Amino acid sequence: MIKPEILAPAGGPDSVEAAVRCGADAVYIGGKSFNARRNASNFGGDEIADVIRYCHGADVKVYITLNTLVTDRELGSACEEIKRVCEAGADGIIVQDTGIARLIKKICPDIPLHASTQMTVNSPFGINLLAESGFSRTVIPREASREEIENISANTDIELECFVHGALCMCLSGQCLMSSVLGGRSGNRGLCAQPCRLPFGVNGRGGNNLSLKDLSLIDSLDELARAGVISFKIEGRMKRPEYVAAAVTACRNRLSGTPDKSVTDALGSVFSRSGFTRGYYDSKLSKDMFGIRTKENVLDSGAVLGTLSHLYDSEKPLLPVRMFFTLREGEYPLLRAEYKEYIAEIRGGEMPSKAVNRELTDGEAVSRLSKCGGTQFYAESVECEIAPGLYMSASALNSLRRDALAALEEALIAREPYNIYDCDLSFAPHRAAEKRKLHIRFFDYNEIPEGVKADRVIIPLNTPASIVKSLLRDCGEVAAEIPVHVFSSADKYIEELKRLRSLGVNLAVAGNIDGIGIAKSLGMPFATGFGMNILNSVSLGVMRDAGARDCLVSAELKLPDIAALGGEIPRGAVVYGRLPLMVTRNCPVRNKITCSACGRQSYLEDRLGKKFPVRCSDGFSYIFNSVPLCMTDKPGDIRNTDYDLIYFTTENKNEAEFIIGDYLGERAPGYEYTRGLYYRNIL
Repeated sequence: MIKPEILAPAGGPDSVEAAVRCGADAVYIGGKSFNARRNASNFGGDEIADVIRYCHGADVKVYITLNTLVTDRELGSACEEIKRVCEAGADGIIVQDTGIARLIKKICPDIPLHASTQMTVNSPFGINLLAESGFSRTVIPREASREEIENISANTDIELECFVHGALCMCLSGQCLMSSVLGGRSGNRGLCAQPCRLPFGVNGRGGNNLSLKDLSLIDSLDELARAGVISFKIEGRMKRPEYVAAAVTACRNRLSGTPDKSVTDALGSVFSRSGFTRGYYDSKLSKDMFGIRTKENVLDSGAVLGTLSHLYDSEKPLLPVRMFFTLREGEYPLLRAEYKEYIAEIRGGEMPSKAVNRELTDGEAVSRLSKCGGTQFYAESVECEIAPGLYMSASALNSLRRDALAALEEALIAREPYNIYDCDLSFAPHRAAEKRKLHIRFFDYNEIPEGVKADRVIIPLNTPASIVKSLLRDCGEVAAEIPVHVFSSADKYIEELKRLRSLGVNLAVAGNIDGIGIAKSLGMPFATGFGMNILNSVSLGVMRDAGARDCLVSAELKLPDIAALGGEIPRGAVVYGRLPLMVTRNCPVRNKITCSACGRQSYLEDRLGKKFPVRCSDGFSYIFNSVPLCMTDKPGDIRNTDYDLIYFTTENKNEAEFIIGDYLGERAPGYEYTRGLYYRNIL
């Protein structure tokens, strides 16, 4: 079994120091742009190279987060950032955007590529596709159970990284639009405003029903290692260095079999939201998973900060060194220092002299050479070969030791540079169809109107045969939507796809890479839909090369950015629909009422009285925007696309017919609506 690494967050230099001194095996950091924690201090210019040099000198790896979605306007800057990171010698890059992943492989083919949890890949079907496309590691979703982690490990060969401590998002990572739609600050672009931590009531009953407690699986590190996890990830690039120190120390103590209750208790005090949870991991979803940051939590943290700062207030000797010292007459002394495969040899200093009062003994040499204080090294062993009758001063021995350890540190820092290439960012202009097609998607088959007509109708997997046959008769094409929440349901979805295919449905719509993997396993043509997060021309090219028939572009794009997208593959945009702000595995409605009492009519209500409908499917809940996006009266503003998508969620049959009529007649909506993000600048 591979020895798992402790992977620590670092939002600034102090946190890097805390992580390294407390025994982290790796840290993850971000630059000033293109990382999912842009509000952290982060690292700019030469700072990334300085961090990498410092960490490598302590045998600590550095992974760089380039894990946000990027527009075409930003691709040039992203390429420059990729080059800087690779030239600095990073040990890996963490990525969300499929287009950025492709650019990294073109610019620096040899740097390890890690799939961020923001990619929303949660089954072996998607993870194996990532491996085929050059990823060496994936971050397992925080919503995965122990059994699901074990299943992923048993059915994939890629490295697995798992969050073991820190904040839990209510939404599946990569699928949250709440911050961008409500406040213009995109979580997919690193500026989440965390509106989910604010009060959201259920059906008029108050509460904080979108705020989860923090995760803690530190007690289960051995179990996770046996399950095949090779990296234990701590969340928290926005948190203080004292938190980083406590979390790393708690993990290190657990792995060494010497847990320290005082450190564990202090970790709970330095940051928690009414305590911790392990509900997803244990498959025990309940209201006990929810919590907020209370006044008591804040007071507790202030009381332990001073104590925790002592965990990293000085350099810790963490790296064992084997030393071999040779002293012979007529030769300069030789000190050889070894750590793992790294070797440093120093011959020099002063020539040994004949002993007058006393000769240098093995014991004295060992004592002097073992004093590695102030460095990251400690002497695991010292072997001496000293000729009799010779003397060497203490200062000369100390100098020899310092020079050898400095040379050993440089050996750790020195790496073979990556080969780095230029990247062509020119794209063929897109030639859109003269007449855009109409695609209509239904969340619930019960809400499909009789006689509906469209170029493509997208249906849920559980749609009955009678409805499917009717749609096949009346519509140009019928497609089946694979949910983004695959997890342990892959076999079920495959059987439902086989059933629909036997009825004549010959296209799947995938909202994430898992869906593509499932479609490919059946040899079924596919398109990409909501959830794939297509923001740039490179990602469109990735989907084309993967075999997609067409793609839905992200609802976070402005209209000019949609119009500027290049490439050959057909693409479309949403013209109507309540945007799904969240997809959650823990239903917020169940905090207040039972499923039977819900009756699929529940909603969340914010402080302003806005109501957000909640609908469930296959054990997951969708939280939709309070009002629908509507462009039925402005279809001409959406340019350079090949189809329009009407995205039905909570509408009944009559409402669906009325909205389709509005679209066909290019009528202005007679109800409250939003233009979404099409005319807005999101951050």
